[in-house]
Amino acid sequence: MGFQAGQVFINLPVANLQRSVEFFTALGFEFNPQYTDENATCMIINGNTYAMLLTREFFGTFTNKTIIDSAAHTEVITAISAASREEVDELVKKALGAGGKPFNDPVDHGFMYNWSFQDPDGHLWEVMYMDESAAQ
Repeated sequence: MGFQAGQVFINLPVANLQRSVEFFTALGFEFNPQYTDENATCMIINGNTYAMLLTREFFGTFTNKTIIDSAAHTEVITAISAASREEVDELVKKALGAGGKPFNDPVDHGFMYNWSFQDPDGHLWEVMYMDESAAQ
């Protein structure tokens, strides 16, 4: 993974890095070992998007602001697109089976379908599929 313009890195504080790696591995995500140590890991979402999962202590070295309790407060909703409605359901079911918690029930707008879950730290993840031909 070489850094290049246009890449997105989402930085999220986590209480237990190993637990987070195990959770997201169960969902099928991979990690770049070059950017992984006892403080952080680089989860590959796709070729241009990554989630940096950082221990709360290490995350704190990047900000003077208070780090919120993501189990009680929402700081961001990370949305990931899927190739189909079935893929949305599959990923959320994997998340729930791996220890994630439900967030919103599935929402079907006809042209767009989404379902959400919380990871073990309470971060919100939305998985969505959009049928662009139906949106016309």
